[in-house]
Amino acid sequence: MIGEGSWYQTMDESSDPRQRLSSRIDEKQQAIRSYLGKERPRRTRLANISIVGSALAAALTAGPAVGGTGFTSAVADVFNLSDDSIVWRVLCLLAVICSIAAALATNFATSHSLADRVSAAETSSAQLEGLQVALSFGHIDIDEAVKLYQQYATQVPFVEGLPGR
Repeated sequence: MIGEGSWYQTMDESSDPRQRLSSRIDEKQQAIRSYLGKERPRRTRLANISIVGSALAAALTAGPAVGGTGFTSAVADVFNLSDDSIVWRVLCLLAVICSIAAALATNFATSHSLADRVSAAETSSAQLEGLQVALSFGHIDIDEAVKLYQQYATQVPFVEGLPGR
């Protein structure tokens, strides 16, 4: 091949389409890792708030619901309260707060499709990793690799590029 091993090829290896695509894949994977590093804990936190809030709301209302006035009177005696209605009022208020926290956490997670986005980012990252391996070992034609890169990258349009790139 003409020019193979020439000074131009040696000096400008970044002009190699495989290398440019490989660099682009690396950048996209870094952006996805950054996104996942931020959004996975957020998804987990919102799920935990939802679960714990719902459980606490149920637990706070169970005592008065099952035990009735006997439960509220016993709790009032333990805390030296003059009126047992304070007990069920406080328990109901706490149950409402826990229930609202659970509802908000659930709605924040679902309104932003957080679980779906994290799954899509994880899938895209795995696909890009496979593409990177195939590309680096020369087991894929560059045109096919570009098509696959575009396909995988468009699965995560919500993943922004890294700052300063």
